[in-house]
Amino acid sequence: MSTPTTPTPGDRPGNTGTNRAPWAAATAAPSTGPSNTVQPTDTLRPQGAGTGAPRRRRRPTGGGWKHLAAIAACVFALFPLVYALSASLSASGSLLGSNRLFSDVTGANYTNLLTDPQNPYLTWFANSMFVSVTTAVGTVLMGAAAAYAFSRFRFRSRKGGLLALLVIQMFPQLLAFVAIFLLLFAISEVYPFMGLNSRLGLVAVYLGGALGANTFLMYGFFNTIPKDLDEAAEMDGASHAQIYWTMILPLVTPILVVVGMLSFITSFSDFLLAQIVLQDPGQYTLAVGLYQFVAVQFGENWGVFTAGAILAAIPVVAMFLFLQRFIVSGLTGGAVKG
Repeated sequence: MSTPTTPTPGDRPGNTGTNRAPWAAATAAPSTGPSNTVQPTDTLRPQGAGTGAPRRRRRPTGGGWKHLAAIAACVFALFPLVYALSASLSASGSLLGSNRLFSDVTGANYTNLLTDPQNPYLTWFANSMFVSVTTAVGTVLMGAAAAYAFSRFRFRSRKGGLLALLVIQMFPQLLAFVAIFLLLFAISEVYPFMGLNSRLGLVAVYLGGALGANTFLMYGFFNTIPKDLDEAAEMDGASHAQIYWTMILPLVTPILVVVGMLSFITSFSDFLLAQIVLQDPGQYTLAVGLYQFVAVQFGENWGVFTAGAILAAIPVVAMFLFLQRFIVSGLTGGAVKG
């Protein structure tokens, strides 16, 4: 009577003795004699793990000078603002008296600015906001429509129109001042609300001058939107107006914000065109109105002027802080097509 053999570790059920699977050799106990079995090595062990090998140290990046340069640039940029704030709070009313920063602090300049009946600062502020907001909205609507047409449609004189916009922008704006004055003077005889000494006339001048550059800026951004979206929408029965308002404009929001912001800042701080068009103190913008405080010889009031400049900078700074996430993507989004 044969005795049953005890299965060794690594044997499958039903296999005994020498009838073991080849995979059992790797789990069997190592023999004491010489063997050709490849023993595990430490090649897969991470370098320095469990050994005394020294770890590599990171070299210093040497970026300390960048922080120093950034601090110096911030100080250089903020010093004029601090000096203007000190001048607005000085009681002397002159810039020479504010060489000592915040030596005497008073709010008399701000009080005189807001309560002077001959120089209605709040009216000037409201005029500037109306002109700037209207110009920004009109520039965005006109520039986006022109850029969409040049980017999506193919028509005769398309390249000629783009080239004409580019050539017109090459001439300085000073060459057009005389023509603008004569044109608005002729228009005021028929439509007084659009001629000289009217805010709408100034808005019309701003819109005409800003169309070319903003169209080119938006044109590059529109080219980055795949035309497959337009074709898919057309197959679903969408019209060009529906594609433009509901699909394209939401995709190009960053460039719309950037163009609107640049147009707002340009018109808000413009002086030359506003000085030519606006002649009534009740129609002045901030740039023209603040100039009245320092235009009289030997009667300059720089304290009130700097106080008005500080208050005028608040909307621009607030706009930058609120829209800063759109600025970089809007300015660089149309640089590469793809």
